Amino acid sequence: MAAAPPCGGLTTSGGCDPPHDYNRTAMTDAPLPDLFLYGRPNCGLCTEARGMLDALLADRRDRGLAAPRVVERNIDTDPAWHRDFFAVVPMVELGDSRLETVTSLAKLRRLLADQLDAPTDRHR
Repeated sequence: MAAAPPCGGLTTSGGCDPPHDYNRTAMTDAPLPDLFLYGRPNCGLCTEARGMLDALLADRRDRGLAAPRVVERNIDTDPAWHRDFFAVVPMVELGDSRLETVTSLAKLRRLLADQLDAPTDRHR
């Protein structure tokens, strides 16, 4: 039985090529999804949720972590949003995850970490 060529024969120079040095910055600079905050006017919980979001996102930026843009959506301006989200505002949506009735800083922090920091093909 013949010996296998060096590197399994997968080379461009005839010898073993060093590992490719991919441009990791370009690979991690994919645009972040917007973070949607669904709420309504004169909603105390919605105001508190926005304050928690602002603090968490400022902390993430200070630590050099990804911090998405916040887009506020007033459920009173869209009948479908009003129907679907009236009972669960404030609600945060990021990527494919939702957090309803946002009142926990820990749960909000976890949602951000799960969606933005986990190694996935989306953002890595």
